[in-house]
Amino acid sequence: MTDQSATDYQSDRQSAPGAPTLRAVVGSHRIEEEMFGKVFDPQIIRRIGFFVRPYRREFIISVVAVLVFTLTQLAIPMIIRHAIDQGVMVGSAPVLQASLITFALVIAVNFVASHVQETVVGKAAENVLFDIRRAMFAHLQRVSLSFMDKTEVGRLMSRLQGDVGSMQEFLETSVLSVGDIVLLFGIITIMLYLDPGLGLITLSVLPILFVVRIFWLPMARDAFIKAHETNSAVNGALAEGIHAVRTVQGMGREVVNLMLYRNKVMANLDSNLYASRIAQVLVPIVDSLTGLAMALVVVLGGMMVLDRQLEVGVMVAFLFYIQRFFDPIRSLTIQYSVMQRAMASGQRLIEVLDVDVSVKDRPDAVDMGDSDGSVQFDHVTFGYDPRVPILKDVSFRVEPGQTVALVGPTGSGKSSAMSLIHRFYDVTDGRVLVGGQDVRDVTQASLGRQIAMVLQEPFLFTGTVLENIRSNKVEATREQIIAAAVVLGADPFIRLLPQGYDTMLGERGGSLSTGQRQLLSFARALVADAKILVLDEATASIDSATEQVIQRALATLLKGRTGLVIAHRLATVRHADRILVLQAGRLIESGTHVELLALNGLYAGLYRANYASFDDVGASD
Repeated sequence: MTDQSATDYQSDRQSAPGAPTLRAVVGSHRIEEEMFGKVFDPQIIRRIGFFVRPYRREFIISVVAVLVFTLTQLAIPMIIRHAIDQGVMVGSAPVLQASLITFALVIAVNFVASHVQETVVGKAAENVLFDIRRAMFAHLQRVSLSFMDKTEVGRLMSRLQGDVGSMQEFLETSVLSVGDIVLLFGIITIMLYLDPGLGLITLSVLPILFVVRIFWLPMARDAFIKAHETNSAVNGALAEGIHAVRTVQGMGREVVNLMLYRNKVMANLDSNLYASRIAQVLVPIVDSLTGLAMALVVVLGGMMVLDRQLEVGVMVAFLFYIQRFFDPIRSLTIQYSVMQRAMASGQRLIEVLDVDVSVKDRPDAVDMGDSDGSVQFDHVTFGYDPRVPILKDVSFRVEPGQTVALVGPTGSGKSSAMSLIHRFYDVTDGRVLVGGQDVRDVTQASLGRQIAMVLQEPFLFTGTVLENIRSNKVEATREQIIAAAVVLGADPFIRLLPQGYDTMLGERGGSLSTGQRQLLSFARALVADAKILVLDEATASIDSATEQVIQRALATLLKGRTGLVIAHRLATVRHADRILVLQAGRLIESGTHVELLALNGLYAGLYRANYASFDDVGASD
């Protein structure tokens, strides 16, 4: 499936009536993680069928191969019957030879059909799952941050992995279920054809199996759900323990955590052992019924053979068919649970694919082109919940090349304002303009090229140092990257790494210090060469020595660029061209550092409370 196909899927699903909505609920592994769904849901089949459609030829080939395989299974006892009755019993060597050749041909066809089916359906199922994963990942890269803010990453990971795995199991076994159904009815038809009386006697054991199954299914369902829940609890505790290992060791909670984890693991072990016992209950029952049916055929069929009412070959064929008779029943019982899990998994996968992208390009959106770098808030009101505004009628303008700082107490709306510039969210009221254009009137891609962001928590991707620095501008040359690192003071520590700029960084760049990771983020922003630079608490997690290095580099980084800086450490923004002070979502003060100190308002109070030691420095400014 091409990327265009993924886009087509989105268009297709948007027109689907009753499209499910993913509820962004957190806090419990049980919420929305039902293990079983409907046995058959046409809507789920239709939606997943979109991904199957490009590979329908492979699935048709697999079904044909399964049917050929099943017919050979049905033919083998009949060949044996013919060999016994028409060859052995009458002493006909030609019949035996012909039966042997026919038997060999059927076995060869059986092998080829089985190989074709397993190879083709396996490859097709993997391709379908690849397309589903790619479509989900591509969609999650585009969904609005308002959704990601409310949804556990672990649950999304479960859908990308566990639920897709359930669909794989279903796709691979659904073709086999066609063969099981044909095999079951084929055996019944042939047994009734060979001898109706003996066939009905053999089938008389089926009601016992159906009664057992009626009582077994609810028990199995409860056992499997309990095992699934305890497994989720174990995974959650394991993930929490790994992520919080530094805190655990700092608090000396190793023994306590181990005890808590042991309790969850023991509960998971008990539930899985119980589920395993329940799952195995049918095996001895089916084996016993098979033995009972064979005993009936041997006793009653043997008496009929002695009375010359039944041919020996027919009785032997009956025994072969009875041996295979309960296999498709067992397989279809398992497939029943597989289909239930697949319907529930398919529902969850579709819910992810159906998450609305609330922030998207308008049909008439234009490319920004070259922007002058100006930023303007025009009576902006915004709230993650429109009923609870975070920003209230905020207006200001940042001229090209100016460095403007946003300060204020926690929760005043500073980071929210920065998110609106990049259009991570849409305003509730008013306008945000970049380069004189409303951000809603331009394409998000062209807007993104105008803005580089450095956040408080630097995020590095798995890859080399070089690849991380050029993340925003993949065409950047090695020389440009090294030059940016030199300017920012990152070059010395990079060259001390084992392979220098070609050193592979692990997840989140965990082998580097926070300051080193932030320096690489600054280098990434410099290489991006955007007109607007947003620094959201970019120096909050950095030690004083590293901060001095960065402060020296900021002058170069901001030269010729519009800078918007958020900082709680007010000493880092004293030299900004203008400082905007927010409180409870309203812009209450604006001016230079000296002007705001003279105003003796909120900014002056914050500065004195946190940076009293800099008073004499501030006075000299």
